[in-house]
Amino acid sequence: MADDMSLNPSRDDFAALLDQSLGGRDFMEGTVVQGKVVATEKDFAIIDVGLKTEGRVSLKEFGLDENGKPTIKTGDTVEVFLERVENAMGEAVISREKARREEAWTRLEGVYERNEPVMGAIVGRVKGGFTVDLGGASAFLPGSQVDIRPVRDVGPLMGREQPFAILKMDRPRGNIVVSRRAILEEARAEQRTELVSQLQEGEIREGVVKNITDYGAFVDLGGIDGLLHVTDMSWKRVNHPSQVLAVGDTVKVQIVKINPETQRISLGMKQLQSDPWDGVEAKYPVGAKFTGRITNITDYGAFVELEPGVEGLVHVSEMSWTKKNVHPGKIVSTSQEVEVVVLDVDPSKRRVSLGLKQAMANPWEAFVEAHPIGSTVEGEVKNATEFGLFIGLENDIDGMVHLSDLDWSAPGEEAIARYNKGDVVQAKVLDVDVEKERISLGIKQLAGDPMQGDTYRKGQTVTVTVTEVTSGGIEVRFGDDAAPMTAFIRKSDLSRDRADQRPERFAVGDRVDAQIANIDKAARRVSLSIKALEMAEEKEAIEQFGSSDSGASLGDILGAALREKAQKE
Repeated sequence: MADDMSLNPSRDDFAALLDQSLGGRDFMEGTVVQGKVVATEKDFAIIDVGLKTEGRVSLKEFGLDENGKPTIKTGDTVEVFLERVENAMGEAVISREKARREEAWTRLEGVYERNEPVMGAIVGRVKGGFTVDLGGASAFLPGSQVDIRPVRDVGPLMGREQPFAILKMDRPRGNIVVSRRAILEEARAEQRTELVSQLQEGEIREGVVKNITDYGAFVDLGGIDGLLHVTDMSWKRVNHPSQVLAVGDTVKVQIVKINPETQRISLGMKQLQSDPWDGVEAKYPVGAKFTGRITNITDYGAFVELEPGVEGLVHVSEMSWTKKNVHPGKIVSTSQEVEVVVLDVDPSKRRVSLGLKQAMANPWEAFVEAHPIGSTVEGEVKNATEFGLFIGLENDIDGMVHLSDLDWSAPGEEAIARYNKGDVVQAKVLDVDVEKERISLGIKQLAGDPMQGDTYRKGQTVTVTVTEVTSGGIEVRFGDDAAPMTAFIRKSDLSRDRADQRPERFAVGDRVDAQIANIDKAARRVSLSIKALEMAEEKEAIEQFGSSDSGASLGDILGAALREKAQKE
């Protein structure tokens, strides 16, 4: 059967003979195989990989020694990458470089799975970053992953072997992304943890100011940074850290707090100084007057520095006796020296309440001393409201005349209409409430109350002036012009005779006599009657000049009475 195969070999027979000739070895293109250096010619090494033909590999792919000579020699066994079993020239296409790359990828995949660092060197610069040689495999190092902080000059890092962390691997695409920053941060975290474990709260250390922000400064304590907040720099108010510190300053600080979870360290400088709030109650007793400086002005008041580190608040309500609803900036200014009175001290909350107006004379107390109740004052009408007049008085204070204190007889709405803004008027001081800062004035009280005393009594005859004629009677006014009285005479009281009880008999301005029929002081009402006066005069005349029984007529009696009255007048 063997003879038949040699004479007429089939395709299967040929494949069997080839497999036998190759010694049963399964060579696959695209894999790494072992070969033997059989010779070196000029710049190439001839390598037998077990095939019928050899392959050529440049000596540069194996590297050179210090003398510039190849590091391999005839007889050495090496690993190469088999790209093709045979090319057009009948040679195997092999590569030592690609073999190293495959070895590197296999090694790096293991490192990536174990999350371990890998040694490499930055060999070149590309767009957006750098190229890193990882011992046969090329990786990309983004610019943001070079260092923890931006690096301007990468020259010192080029070509130096150092550890990198593999962030991403994609073998089909041949992409590897590495980070130097991740290694540095890990080392820094370990170093920070070790340093934090060596620190204790309350410990005093020296540090160097590395950075200043609006809210504080970062101080390097020797490999670890702590935050010195602006409120912990000094007991006195610090508007910005740059007022106290500058970058590069060496400062002595106390470790105020350490957060073991976040490893944040809070520092303080003022803690190394004596607390000015110790014994503040004894230094600033309530009611005492002190001089301070305005350090800050807000919408609700102003802060006054009594001494470095001790500030008190003057609330806007305690700034002026007379200026209400005014922004504090219109009363005081920053850096102004002012006198204040201590109103309250709370050491636990580190608060001192101050009063600015209390250091000045109370204008209401000064007013009541100069103008006791019952005295007369003069002022300008500042404003007219629905409940009264506001009169401007001395020291920028106002007094109020209520509607009911404008006129004894006229309604308040009618009386207030007589006054205009800017009018200068006189009024009597009725009451002063210093605590509530109120002054009550009265205009009608200047003339006295006509209802008080014995000025008018029942049965008295008064002369009145007609002010209005209505169908039901007439309105009249009588008494003192400064404090006149008003009354209404009903139609039935206009005359004794019914024929004369007609209001139209009278005209505005007419002066007539009437008798006071009744006085109601509580209701401030006086009732008048012309009829009652006529009947009283008739009775008096009869008693004086005769009676109907004496034979004299009523006309004779009244005539005699009228003549006597005329003679007296």
